[in-house]
Amino acid sequence: MPGSGGPVATFSVWDYVVFAGLILFAAGIGLFQAIRGRKETNSDEFLLGGRQMTAVPVALSLTASFMSGITVIGTPAEAYMYGTAFWLFVFSYAIMSIISAEIFVPLFYRLRITSTYEYLEMRFNKLLRVIGTSMYIAQTALYTGMVIYAPALALNQITGLDLWGVLVATGAVCIIYCTLGGLKAVIWTDVFQMIIMLSGFVAIIARGAVLQGGLGKIWNDSYHGGRLETFSFDPDPLRRHSFWTIVVGGSLMWASMYSINQSQVQRYISCKTITHAKLSLYLNMVGLWVTVSLAMLSGLTMYSIYKDCDPFTNKDVGASDQLLPYLVMDILAEFPGLPGLFVAAAYSGTLSTVSSSINALVAVTVEDFMKPAWPWLTERQLSWINMGMSVFYGAVCIGMAGVASLMGNILQAALSIFGMISGPLFGLYMLGIFFRCVNSTGGLVGLISGLTITLWVGIGAQVYPPLPEKTLRLPLSVEGCVAPYMNETTTITPFSTVLQTTTPQARPALADSWYSLSYLYFCPVGIIVTMVTGLIVSAISGGCKQEKARPELFIGKSDLICFGCRSSDSEVSDLIEKDPKNIQGLESPVFGDNEIALKEKDYKEKITKF
Repeated sequence: MPGSGGPVATFSVWDYVVFAGLILFAAGIGLFQAIRGRKETNSDEFLLGGRQMTAVPVALSLTASFMSGITVIGTPAEAYMYGTAFWLFVFSYAIMSIISAEIFVPLFYRLRITSTYEYLEMRFNKLLRVIGTSMYIAQTALYTGMVIYAPALALNQITGLDLWGVLVATGAVCIIYCTLGGLKAVIWTDVFQMIIMLSGFVAIIARGAVLQGGLGKIWNDSYHGGRLETFSFDPDPLRRHSFWTIVVGGSLMWASMYSINQSQVQRYISCKTITHAKLSLYLNMVGLWVTVSLAMLSGLTMYSIYKDCDPFTNKDVGASDQLLPYLVMDILAEFPGLPGLFVAAAYSGTLSTVSSSINALVAVTVEDFMKPAWPWLTERQLSWINMGMSVFYGAVCIGMAGVASLMGNILQAALSIFGMISGPLFGLYMLGIFFRCVNSTGGLVGLISGLTITLWVGIGAQVYPPLPEKTLRLPLSVEGCVAPYMNETTTITPFSTVLQTTTPQARPALADSWYSLSYLYFCPVGIIVTMVTGLIVSAISGGCKQEKARPELFIGKSDLICFGCRSSDSEVSDLIEKDPKNIQGLESPVFGDNEIALKEKDYKEKITKF
């Protein structure tokens, strides 16, 4: 009987058929795009889809690329163990979409960049571009390893699929369609995988509602179990989740992901117009709302079923990340193929994120390191390099899964990584686009200071996790369990919980204050330290006295109008029309001579039209 504890069924033949069929179909999309676009082998086509994508598929891809297997498995477990405070991220997604669409889309779209970090060289210098790219590569490789490892570990324990076999297979599928199909393959595969992810959530909620007697019963059980206490206005920065930590800290953290993270920027600058680019972000916001709402409802469904027999306390699972796969096998095993659909949903999330990461890592490596070093490379040579780098980064991400095995709560660890590294980088971009007097010295010192502080608090929090009174994990019961507790000595402890089960260490004085800071505040701390330090150092080093910077590197008034009648390109055209010398500002060591000529021709044509 579901909800009574004990061992659950394993995969049937039909589950394997459904799972393998859906994954192979996803890989087939990549092969189809490769065959369809075999004549278009230039680097721009491979990395940006020829800049001809439309809003809807890009929006679905934006949603899928960060709604990873970690989200599919971790978010319902979050609702089950901590309640629905995570639902407040719907406000964060809205704020993030506005910041990204109205500030960063016009800037990046106007500059027609391929790598986000090209801007750092245009605005500051080559060194900051290299540092920014290196930070992104380190962050993305570690995060992607985590994305591969987390669902593989959870599903290995529940379904019996070989752990490392699945890890290698996941990377191999991503390598195939990233290498052969480029960004178009990634985007269209993400669209299919997004549908599969949402279908998995719907199947869980629908079956749970039937078992429990309707959604009203699920909601009522969640209310009496304290799971619906969503709004907490406690201003304590040490509290893991509150209205302020999620809306303030979460908004800035997600803004740093969508505004400057290559995986996301690469998608919306592939749109054929700036209107499509902005619209893709607003449609993505709706997609995130739907996804997090379905994930929360899946978690509440899980609580309603297991409110009297918690599988984690009853030792039926070894980690919180295994709760949802356990539920799936408990309630859906009698329907051949549905568990396979859920596993495909979790792996669709993983595949979409891994493929996005690989494609973005290739883009920044080629644009920020290889093209400047070897400007004589032909388009054909670059195409082969793109494919080779896809294979290389696929292998690196699989290897990083071993590092990810040492992390704790997988959802929190993933978001912490973004806060620690993206926060200082986001602060550097904010300095660059809003403060004309900030120089490269101020930017460099600010970035290093912000990164030092966030790594200090982030690593400290990993070594000395906050005490239970700050995390506020809600109570669970085992009174209704029919199956007895498993013998604790026979329980398999997954690598993800090793750090949490070791002998407690003496906690330093900072452990219950600085190291207990909410992980959602890592990003704001990095932004503030970077910006304040950068402004002070720039003022001291004479930044405000430097030669006037190029105007197209800053945000203008027309950039802040979502769907205005003027494009952001027209502002640059006006600048050039007023003074033809402004076109010289387009020349940058970032671009080769041919690209400079192309940009000059493009802007001169725009002036003629005006």
